[in-house]
Amino acid sequence: MPTLYHHPMSSASRFVRLILTEYGYQADLIEEQTWEKRRDFLALNPAGTLPVYVDDSMRALCGATVISEYLDETHGVLKRDRRLLAEDPFQRAEIRRLTEWFMVKMETDVTRPLARERVYKLQMTADQGGGAPDSKILRTARANIRQHMKYLTWLSGSRQWLAGERMSYADLAAAASISILDYLGEIDWTEAPVVKDWYQRLKSRPSFRPMLTERVRGLTPVSHYADLDF
Repeated sequence: MPTLYHHPMSSASRFVRLILTEYGYQADLIEEQTWEKRRDFLALNPAGTLPVYVDDSMRALCGATVISEYLDETHGVLKRDRRLLAEDPFQRAEIRRLTEWFMVKMETDVTRPLARERVYKLQMTADQGGGAPDSKILRTARANIRQHMKYLTWLSGSRQWLAGERMSYADLAAAASISILDYLGEIDWTEAPVVKDWYQRLKSRPSFRPMLTERVRGLTPVSHYADLDF
């Protein structure tokens, strides 16, 4: 069986997990603490980043974009109306644009700094960069949430799904990030009812169930995290 090296608070890892489950494929999950810089993991991915997908032939694919493109080319093309990348080239470009927005821009502005300050640093030793959260970084990331939620409000309010008429990688990429922020209680859903409706549709899908039951050591999620009607 293929293996996916991941971390539960990595949005890129969650994105790939959602794709695999939506396409009906299983993979053994290995939680990786990238700050430990394990030699065996670095042999798979010298960049030391997540996720890493190792197929049945022990070939490693590194990074959410690379893995998602590989899964589309090997599995998605067989799914017809359940394909998560559109057949039309322009529509594919829009899906890729939005996927990059959530996996790169939102990750840089919001998700990664909050996950690092509130989760990773609690699991790191002092030599690895652990310690108390940086209040300045937290304030900046929380201020950035508002702008991204405004964009999500526009997308989810003007389209059936974020990139068009069908659910796509764009929705899974956004939901992967939003689910981490929701776990941490960083979203005020009263200010984003349209996004909340969109997220409830994603959250209710079977592919989300495994992630909703997971818990990060030493950090309990907000009370509504696993509720499908919240």
